[in-house]
Amino acid sequence: MNLNSVPFVKRLVFLAAIAGVWSAPSAFAMEKPRAIPAPALDEPAAPGPETIVLAGGCFWGVQGVFEHVKGVTRAVSGYAGGEATTAHYEMTGRGDTGHAESVQVTFDPAQVSLGRVLQIYFAVAHDPTELNRQGPDHGTQYRSTIFPANAEQAKIARAYIAQLDQARAYDAAIVTTIEPGRTFYPAEAYHQDFLTLNPTYPYIVYNDLPKIAALKQLYPGAYRDEPVLVGAAMR
Repeated sequence: MNLNSVPFVKRLVFLAAIAGVWSAPSAFAMEKPRAIPAPALDEPAAPGPETIVLAGGCFWGVQGVFEHVKGVTRAVSGYAGGEATTAHYEMTGRGDTGHAESVQVTFDPAQVSLGRVLQIYFAVAHDPTELNRQGPDHGTQYRSTIFPANAEQAKIARAYIAQLDQARAYDAAIVTTIEPGRTFYPAEAYHQDFLTLNPTYPYIVYNDLPKIAALKQLYPGAYRDEPVLVGAAMR
């Protein structure tokens, strides 16, 4: 991978680790996975696949988490919230295109419900109380956002956010936005399956592998050891 295509903070993490001047995750604030209650409102199991687009910081980690969730049949990194003409890594990285780094999650509702997908999203994949940032990444392109596929998904997501805030599941209010009617654009090939293909990349080691461990610990029934990958066709 061309290191120049990676944002400055991620290059800094990589180069500092190589140089041996940074060896602890405490160098940057990191998301803290936590156990949270399941949604009180959920969809009934239904035949056929369902898709939702979730944004929560760098898509490498979000994609990696959902590739390890039972019932997820596909998780694709990409961009949502802006126009097709600016749905490119170098452009979205400026933070002024309206896009958020996102993951299109396709799942089988008979195996994993929308509610469980959202529970993992809020508990493990990112910190929903961080506004326009996640860990070392800053900007609106790293915002916490749900792009629902339909009104029912939006209703369930809004109800769950209200439930978590009322239960004081976090030390601060959830800032996750819900943006319906937005188009998802797949990211460049080298971003797909990045966590699985680069498990020793310092940014992945410090920021994202702990999320996989948290998924296994907090939701062992939803965890699968062998990830479902988008495959070489997208890489």
